[in-house]
Amino acid sequence: MLVIQLIRQEVYKVLQLHCVLDHLVMVTHLYLGVILLAGFAATVANADMKLDCRPDYMTLVWSESRSQADTSLFRLGSCVPTSVSAREAVFRVHLNDCNFRMLVTGNHLMYTNELVYYSPPNSVTPSFSLPVVCAYERPKDWNPVIYNPVFNTYGQDDLVFSFGIMNDDFSGPAESTSFSLGSFIHIMASVEQQHHQPLLMLLDECVAATSPELQHEVALYPIITNKGCLVDSKTSLSRFEPRVKSSEIHLSLQAFRFALGEEVFIHCNLLAWDPNALDHTKKACNYVKDHGWELLDHPTYSSICDCCESSCKSRKTRSLTSGKHGVERKAVLGPITITDS
Repeated sequence: MLVIQLIRQEVYKVLQLHCVLDHLVMVTHLYLGVILLAGFAATVANADMKLDCRPDYMTLVWSESRSQADTSLFRLGSCVPTSVSAREAVFRVHLNDCNFRMLVTGNHLMYTNELVYYSPPNSVTPSFSLPVVCAYERPKDWNPVIYNPVFNTYGQDDLVFSFGIMNDDFSGPAESTSFSLGSFIHIMASVEQQHHQPLLMLLDECVAATSPELQHEVALYPIITNKGCLVDSKTSLSRFEPRVKSSEIHLSLQAFRFALGEEVFIHCNLLAWDPNALDHTKKACNYVKDHGWELLDHPTYSSICDCCESSCKSRKTRSLTSGKHGVERKAVLGPITITDS
């Protein structure tokens, strides 16, 4: 078993290098310096994966020298193969499809996804998943203030979520992502409802981190916890602003000392929910000095926010994944920088 494992590790290294070298031919394109990072399934020793990342789309080709897997059972995120043969699965997709996730790290834009193989019963090839990453050099005039994925919502119409850093009156994107300590970072999350039933936009959970990926070793600064409780408002002037539209939520976040002078990323769980199905776990609560917790949308029912001092749990049995009341989406803003000046 040790020998087999060592062979698999060497195959992984050789083919990962092969994917990178194949792509370096592309550096004459507008988006120079594209970096391809790809894993390789150690369980399929006679296979090859090639990636070609272009400015707007990418091509992934999975091929096998011996037919071991049913190539029609591969998925790239939410996408089925563009074409298949007995020994090959080909994906040619746009980066705003297939549930690609966009991250900003340093001077690069990164689009991440997973290639997944769903093995049928009694197959000699087990199920597996591989990370797929296209990293582009960030254009100098590009400002990472809007996160704008499109995805399908459990059989309903497509929704468009936006998540951005805004100017002082929330009328447009901020001109800078650098903020002085104590100033306000204006954040807006919204959902374009199109032909969908009316939905209320909420920020379920938000934390600040020094990394675009949440990992156990990364330091975190809690902003919104306990299903919509703006805990940062207990020690600062941060607040949810009065609503202009039910499909938008505005947060004025007072710049904090956490990771002062470093790049900071704000991770949030966006929630678009049936306004008639709010409870202790679907809410937006501000902390008001000398008054306590107050519900943003219906202050008369602020008792919903009382659990912000303990643990907010729903008495309802229907879950989010049932698709009955709404949908959620994870999103990342950043990097931003907070300076002591």
